This record gives sequence, structure tokens and C-alpha cells, in this order.
Amino acid sequence: MKKIFITFLILLSYILIVGFFFTNKLMFIKKKDTNEIIERDTKFGLYNQEDYDALERRDFSIESKFGYSIKGSVFEPHATNKYIIICHGVTVNRLNSVKYMNLFLQKGWNVLIYDHRRHGESGGNTTSYGHYEKFDLQTVVNWLKKDISESIVLGIHGESMGAVTTLLYGGMVEDGADFYIADCPFSDLEAQLLYRLKVEFKIPSVLVMPIAKSFVQLRDRYSIKGVSPLLAISNIKSPVLFIHSHEDDYIPAEMSKLLYEKKEGFKKLYIAEKGSHAMSYAENREEYSKVIDEFLVELGLG
Repeated sequence: MKKIFITFLILLSYILIVGFFFTNKLMFIKKKDTNEIIERDTKFGLYNQEDYDALERRDFSIESKFGYSIKGSVFEPHATNKYIIICHGVTVNRLNSVKYMNLFLQKGWNVLIYDHRRHGESGGNTTSYGHYEKFDLQTVVNWLKKDISESIVLGIHGESMGAVTTLLYGGMVEDGADFYIADCPFSDLEAQLLYRLKVEFKIPSVLVMPIAKSFVQLRDRYSIKGVSPLLAISNIKSPVLFIHSHEDDYIPAEMSKLLYEKKEGFKKLYIAEKGSHAMSYAENREEYSKVIDEFLVELGLG
């Protein structure tokens, strides 16, 4: 009986340690400091503080359905009904979206950038890699259409977690944008976590994933299995441009290729030769811009 009790305590301790350790890393992933984001993008020539400060903008704060504020800014230098919403990746904030904002401003589009939950100035206690974020994106889309017009031409561009959020939103019933651009998304959160476990921890997934999935369900009230652009993609009727870099060793380019293959209807795929994760634009600016131009022209929006 004593051995059984000791075995039970060891097993329980293991479950608790593994469960809390890995779900803490997921839910409370360490974020980059704003100055760090600015310094990095300034170094790459992707951000200029004076240019950013010179732009006229409308800052907004809207209520998430989960009870916190979503903060962002709208930049409208053009007399047009064409708008792009840009969704940043995990650990950064909306200033990381400025490089894409400048790209689309140059192309004649007005732009909205905002902070995801638990990032930047927005509220929210946890990061859910697209699950809760897709509902916040829905709130932002609805606010913009109400603020401007239901008849706006709307595109959504997302990077990394922002790309996942974009695709999960697109897979919701409403499919509320005219097109989507997904830059380096994962195809499925569980598959991505299994890949990172193998690369970072060298731990057999069977010792971690069943526990982690249960703890996420208990602690943050969503299913890891449900965070899957691969499941959502068949519901997206609007055109999608998938972007990834061949050298990405954080989220493999094969995940975008898989999403591209499963997407029905109008779609386009661009695999950049250079660039680590989320660096396709930084390392391939002219080609990146050209691919977007071609995509927009094919949609009749060039």
C-alpha cells in the first residue's frame, strides 16, 4: 500500500509539474519589450520613429466580448474605401505591424493596426494562439465596418500567430473579409507544439501532450485541437495568399504548403528563398511587394 501511495504521489507530481510548466509557457509566453521591437525594426530599416509620428492616425479602444479593451490605430491618408487590417505575431505588438502598414499605405490602402490580447496596450490575461484572438479580430472588423461603411473593401494580413488568427477568423461562418494574406502560419497548433517539443526539449510527445492538452482545457477553457487553420481552411471562400520563407525553422514552410493545398477556390503561394521565421518581407522586400501586387491585380484590386 505504501509503494502504491508513493507511486501515486510521484505520478501526481509529474502531472502537475509538466502540466503547469508547459501551459505556463503557452499561456504566459514572454513578450518582447516595445523598445526591443523598435530597435530591431529600425536596424532592418523597417521602422522610422519620425515617419511614424508624422502620420495622422485615429487611436481607438473597443471592448472585447471577453471583457477587456482592444487598443489600436487607424491610418487613413487615402480617399478610398480600401482598408487592410494587420494582425501581428506572438510576443510583439502593433508597432511590429508598421512595416506592413507602410507597404500597404504605399499601395494606396488605408490601414488598421491593433494589439492582440495580452500584448501591447490591449487587455487579456492569456495568449491562446488564435482561439480567443479570432473573436477579437471579429470585433475589430465589425467596429471598422460600422465606423466606416459595410461596403468597404477589406483585406486582412497576418504574421505568424496573426496569420493563424486571420485564417481562423476567415473560417468562421461570416468570412468577413474580401481577401486574406497569411504570412508563416502554423497549420495546426497541436502539430506545431509537437514539432517544438521535438526541437527544443527532445522529449517524447506522449509524455507531455496529453497532460498539456488537459491543462489548457482546464486553465484557459479552449481545446488545443480546435486551434487548427487546417480545419478552418475549407470554410474560407475568399481568396488567400499564403507566404512563408524556405529557411523558417520555427514554423516549417510545409505547413503553409499544406494549407495552400487544402484551400479551395482562389489562392496563391509564395515561398521566399531567404529569411528566418517572420522575416520573409525583411529579407525579400521587392519580391514580397511584387507578389502582393500580383495578387491584388488578379483580384481586380491593384
